[in-house]
Amino acid sequence: MLLDPAAAYPKVAVLRTALDSGDWPACRETLDTAEPVERTCLTAVAADTEGIADFLRGVLTGDPSDGAAGALLGRHLAGDARFVDAERLLVDAAARSPLDPAIWTVRLRTARGLRLGPSEARRRYDRLAEIDPQHVPGQSQYLRYLCGQDPAAAYEFARTASAEAPPGSLSPVLLAEYHLDRYVAADRGHFGDETVRAELAEAADRSVTHPDFRHTHGWVRVTSTFAMAYALIGDQQAAAELFGALGELDSAQPWDLLGDPATVISRYRKRATGGEQ
Repeated sequence: MLLDPAAAYPKVAVLRTALDSGDWPACRETLDTAEPVERTCLTAVAADTEGIADFLRGVLTGDPSDGAAGALLGRHLAGDARFVDAERLLVDAAARSPLDPAIWTVRLRTARGLRLGPSEARRRYDRLAEIDPQHVPGQSQYLRYLCGQDPAAAYEFARTASAEAPPGSLSPVLLAEYHLDRYVAADRGHFGDETVRAELAEAADRSVTHPDFRHTHGWVRVTSTFAMAYALIGDQQAAAELFGALGELDSAQPWDLLGDPATVISRYRKRATGGEQ
């Protein structure tokens, strides 16, 4: 089982190497040639890279307008739960690079970490949606904010985003993410509701099981999320098909909601394929 995102997305390893060696031109080349969702997802590499804060501050000192450096440093600080520091940096980064979806995605994360009000969180999401209405990393961050504030609003947001997403896209996973949050946070019997099961199947049909679904950055986590939802419902055939589509790949999130990801995934994979009752 391969949980490291670099196994599915080679640019992750390229960016890690560039950050480790302090090669900012190589970092910029990797980020600047990435698609918007891919670029935002790549900023997560900064969260797990130790000792890069001073390096990125140095980059910003040389060029305060470098939005890529701002996004990476903001994500790194947010990953360390230094939300105040991250927010201070990102306010300036957003002013200098207002059309960078990676910056607005991290600002949605800091909105949640700082417990900012719903109007401010919505303002940030609206700015992101103006740039890229199907920016699933930012949509997921906003959904997580809403789940902690107003589950009814979270449900409506997930349903709307799923319904408006182009067939074969990543965004319908938001509906699965919402139902997983409800299952973990409040109601272990949540997936017994036939409406929930029908919504999940419809969302999957618009995303991972649609003929137009592509293996763009994020496909592993999206496929794994639907597999987890089907596994919890007890639809082992559907879960097995998605595990099969993943092959050796998988995503620690959202399985980490249930415990150690490798252990939990292994158990549910065996159950789906008949190896465990």
